[in-house]
Amino acid sequence: MQNNATLKKSNHSAMVIAAYAVVYIVWGSTFFFIEKALHSFPPFVLGSLRFISASVILLTYCKMKGYKLFSKKAVFDALLVGFLLLFIDMGAVIWAEQYISSGIVAIMSAAAAIWFVLLDRSKWKENFTSVPTVAGLFLGFLGVVMLFGEQLVMADDPSKRTLRILAMVAMIVGSIAWTAGSLYSKYSAKKEKNDDTSKEEDLHVMVKTSWQMVIAGVMFTLVALTNGEYANFDYTTVATKDWWALVYLIGFGSILAFSSYIWLLQVRPATEVSTYAYVNPIVAVILTYFFTAHVVTSLQISGLVIVLVSVLLMNWNLYKNNKTVMAVRNKGFRKKSIIAPKESINIKDIETDKRSSKAVI
Repeated sequence: MQNNATLKKSNHSAMVIAAYAVVYIVWGSTFFFIEKALHSFPPFVLGSLRFISASVILLTYCKMKGYKLFSKKAVFDALLVGFLLLFIDMGAVIWAEQYISSGIVAIMSAAAAIWFVLLDRSKWKENFTSVPTVAGLFLGFLGVVMLFGEQLVMADDPSKRTLRILAMVAMIVGSIAWTAGSLYSKYSAKKEKNDDTSKEEDLHVMVKTSWQMVIAGVMFTLVALTNGEYANFDYTTVATKDWWALVYLIGFGSILAFSSYIWLLQVRPATEVSTYAYVNPIVAVILTYFFTAHVVTSLQISGLVIVLVSVLLMNWNLYKNNKTVMAVRNKGFRKKSIIAPKESINIKDIETDKRSSKAVI
């Protein structure tokens, strides 16, 4: 029995490591594969094909698992959140990558933590009385300003410079939309939990995500039909490698990475899982440097470091109280105590109030 327990523990540890590898690397690489796919796909056609396909696959999976697929309130909330997170924000990401590198887009995405601090009104007193949070906020703005400044001083066609600045502005608008959607989801869930009169059965998180992807796919499709992208799109001209980039975004980015993320939230503390926010932009910048024609400048690297440090500082109060961090901090004391029990992690401690950056799903 001891061998079986050891084997189960070993298998679980291997699954955790594999899930982290997927969340860290795959989500970080989606910025790169979006840029690659844009070589053949117009931006809104790309979003349309990606999210329609992913939503159909996920809904089919949920149906096979026997999950309830519809609840009026839950579906409405999922559609609103999906509109803000997966259409407005992802639309900004995809559109922006036509004009600026996937590495810069990833860094700008990491800076979304700024808006969580500024827009979460219920946390204002806590946030603005915390020295690390305020310092992180200023550093985050500094990093963003540095990236904007670089785009302004680049010596090339003024029209291209204008498009790059518009792309940077689009990323800020997208980040604000992501934050608004996340905060709505957070406080809507809290309100529903505290409302004893609500008797409607909630939906599984995978079902909610499917509906979020449905609205994103529908909106991308409507825009692509309206602006003429679908009318001018010829699928026969799409390069094979770009079809594979789309398949990667659907299968690995929107389905595998998200499933791994949800599973990790169930078995590991959310503050630990949120560390993907520090790895994703690094992965994106590395891929940009080695596999694209874009030049990764020292100013971009400096901006990346400043933004990541700012995210760390804005999450400082969460991390310092994290059970894993406390366990490591107290490791020496536990070794000296014979009767002290081994530190354990409460797998139900899924903290939703994290100000970490987003992932591209």
